[in-house]
Amino acid sequence: MSVIDWVVIGAYFFVMVAIGWWSKRRVRNIADFFTGDGRIPWWLSGISHHVSGYSAVLFVAFAAVAYDHGLTVYVWWALTIGLGVGVGAFLFAPRWNRLRSKHGVKSPLEYLARRYDLPTQQVLAYSGAALKVVDIASKWVAISVLLQGFADIPMAWGIGITGVATMAYMAVGGLWADVLTDFGQFLIQLTAGFTMLFATMSELGGFSSLWTMWDDLPESHSDPVAGPVSTTLIMAFLLVKTFEYNGGMWNLAQRYMSAPSGSQARRSALLSSGLWLVWPFILFLPMFAAPLIVPGLENSERSYIEMAQELLPAGLIGLLLAGFFSNTMSMVASDTNVITAVITRDIAPVLVPRVKSLAESAQLTFARVTTVVFVAFSMTIAIATGGEGFVLDVVVSMVAATMGPISIPLMLGMLPWFRTAGPLAALVSWAGGMGVWTVVKWVLDGQAQATVVGLPLVTSLVLYVGIALVLPDGNADRDALIDSLGTDPETAATPAGTGTADAGEPGAAASDARAPGTPAG
Repeated sequence: MSVIDWVVIGAYFFVMVAIGWWSKRRVRNIADFFTGDGRIPWWLSGISHHVSGYSAVLFVAFAAVAYDHGLTVYVWWALTIGLGVGVGAFLFAPRWNRLRSKHGVKSPLEYLARRYDLPTQQVLAYSGAALKVVDIASKWVAISVLLQGFADIPMAWGIGITGVATMAYMAVGGLWADVLTDFGQFLIQLTAGFTMLFATMSELGGFSSLWTMWDDLPESHSDPVAGPVSTTLIMAFLLVKTFEYNGGMWNLAQRYMSAPSGSQARRSALLSSGLWLVWPFILFLPMFAAPLIVPGLENSERSYIEMAQELLPAGLIGLLLAGFFSNTMSMVASDTNVITAVITRDIAPVLVPRVKSLAESAQLTFARVTTVVFVAFSMTIAIATGGEGFVLDVVVSMVAATMGPISIPLMLGMLPWFRTAGPLAALVSWAGGMGVWTVVKWVLDGQAQATVVGLPLVTSLVLYVGIALVLPDGNADRDALIDSLGTDPETAATPAGTGTADAGEPGAAASDARAPGTPAG
């Protein structure tokens, strides 16, 4: 890398940290720190939702799948997410927002103590937080692999540089810093992505190479189902990603909560869905073409690095690497903010009851300290792993497979069709799904990836629905909570019998005005 490349990267870090510190003046209390107090525009929330959904793993593990097998990586990953977020725009996005606007919820798990009970909330909080630590550690490993490839920077140093910069703006600016830097990072990502695409087309002979290159690639590269990817795996991923990207990945629920209203949260989700269907495909095009430009690689995880070094001049490599940073820092920052919310609002007050009585300024300080501690802990885990084979195994096998058991009670609990599911259904669903994952992943050898990813979620879903049907456990308070999520507050204030739910909102009750408006939990 040249001096110009380093200047570009240094400028990127400076701008991101500056945006974070500028955001500090928007953060006056815990509501601002965790949800933007519902003042983030829907389009900014939607872009942030999209950018927060992937990291440098895209340019390492998924680039390897694109190099080895072609189009299928877009179909089983990006396409399933885009479709799943589109479904969630009508089922989940508005409801997340109304938990904040009607019930003062500041953490995605805060409502669970009222929807089920405190033990259920704590089980999901602890298991989800443990999962997030490992998930974020895998993101640090991914960016360190790229830094090693481009600049021969030791893994520990790469993780340290990225982690400290993320701490610097997240600890002071909260969610506002996250979404504003997400927007800046999206602009960098657009520039870097199109730069790489144009360089690839130029190398292959012009714009027409977008469709002619497939004739020169292996025949299976244009197949939507190829290599280790099967139709069953794609369907499993569609189901998993529908839960994961609509709130099961807690940080993305925050994006919906931060919009001004439920209807605008739906717009955010639809914008993110559209971006998922289009933008990853553009990013993948150079990766699909990589075998023609850097053929015969023994380690296909280096394919995108090798292409960049082959095609891009000084300065542009720095821009591309800044794009890698932007992906990783965006996801890690949003994960950090939501985990801090869960620890501050859901875990710490149970362990130390006097946390509940802290003054607003003290709560804000506690949240900022928690942010620093959590990032440092995840960095330590990433460095300790050594990174060997860690990224893809964590992202695909562990995170995707265990997300279902954690997210099903969390998300289905908001829907009116599952109002009779009580604490027993939630806990058995979680335990059954996690137990099945443990068996198929660690006890039974040689299980297909579709089984490892899909079977835990299906098990949790069947147990949750089955117990709700056989042993219904509804009550008036839970019904009032669920019914209140069918309409925005202004609609809910309409006299009973005259209000209508937003389009696409099933099960909204005209008597929402009677739902308690006190904070959940």
